[in-house]
Amino acid sequence: MKITIVGTGYVGFSLAVLLAKEEKVFALDIDKEKVDLINKKISPFKDKEIEDYLISQRLDLTATINKKIAYENASYIIIATPTNYDNDIGTFDTSSVESVIADAINFNKSATIVIKSTIPMGFTDLIKNKFNYNNIFYSPEFLRESKALHDNLYPSRIVVGSKAEPAIKFSKILSKSCKKNTKDIQIFFMESREAEAVKLFSNTYLAMRVAFFNELDTFSEFNNLSSQNIIDGVCSDSRIGSYYNNPSFGYGGYCLPKDTKQMLNSFEGIPHKLIKAIIDSNKTRKNFIVKSILSKNVETVGIFRLIMKEGSDNFRESAIIDIIKQIQISNKKIIIYEPLIKKDNFENIKIINEISEFKIQSDLIIANRSTSELNDVREKVYTRDLFNEN
Repeated sequence: MKITIVGTGYVGFSLAVLLAKEEKVFALDIDKEKVDLINKKISPFKDKEIEDYLISQRLDLTATINKKIAYENASYIIIATPTNYDNDIGTFDTSSVESVIADAINFNKSATIVIKSTIPMGFTDLIKNKFNYNNIFYSPEFLRESKALHDNLYPSRIVVGSKAEPAIKFSKILSKSCKKNTKDIQIFFMESREAEAVKLFSNTYLAMRVAFFNELDTFSEFNNLSSQNIIDGVCSDSRIGSYYNNPSFGYGGYCLPKDTKQMLNSFEGIPHKLIKAIIDSNKTRKNFIVKSILSKNVETVGIFRLIMKEGSDNFRESAIIDIIKQIQISNKKIIIYEPLIKKDNFENIKIINEISEFKIQSDLIIANRSTSELNDVREKVYTRDLFNEN
């Protein structure tokens, strides 16, 4: 069976690698550099399990920029293109998804189209009507950066926004490619709008959990209490659980900021308080972190890494970026240590990629996530990371 996946980011490429062990997979992207890397069995982003899989497994995977080659004769066309939140229009920008659907139908009028990109509630029904093409359904992903293939191999659940035969077959293709025992994989079939809601409510809940433990940490720091002792005590309750409870400078990354905004937009005209409070809480947390940093009265503030989490190689929507912007207003001198940046500056802030020099020049080092690299200058480090976990 030929399966085409459009978009080779975390979602698309991890899915391509997963399915290519069992099926013939084509990965379509507009970025020739990424396509060339994939065809050389090199991952276009950092994910250790993907990197190992490309070397150790026999995969029937071809990357291309040619739409005709990618779309023709494909049984399934899976869309995993970015849908960033557009603040001007107050919803996701779904133009890339719509463009792919138009191309796919143009080249192949019999394929089943599966949307993996995060979309607003009601989008699938609207797009089916717009293109007069019923063989489209939504199936959300639940992946972590730097753990994308792992989360595909061992899925928490598979959610499919259709009960038609192609959707049932698709769920079987996914479960067959997993390492997890198929008997242990929960598969949910539902209406498209319900599947769209599952994705947005899931990420909004995770954002709420981050915000809750960040506010607990703010309370503890303000009152000179041990956040760790309180969190350990609270999370020993099995109804709460010891997970996703490590304080940070605020939630960030590619998913939570945009998905919470879209969730809030979806509540327009519906009574609510909590969803808006989650977004507001995240802003309040960042303000508190900045105030704490500025209270140290140091001359040079060093930023240790811009990435959100250990093992990642991108810093889009990273909470630390907002922290930096607010510190800049105070006219503090800022330097950054970020090996991923090859230039000598970021947003007009000096980059120092010799860590020893960075440590010497920094009077205070702020780190969203701590690391053993900073053990020798622990007295300089400001972090709210308690458990050394992402």
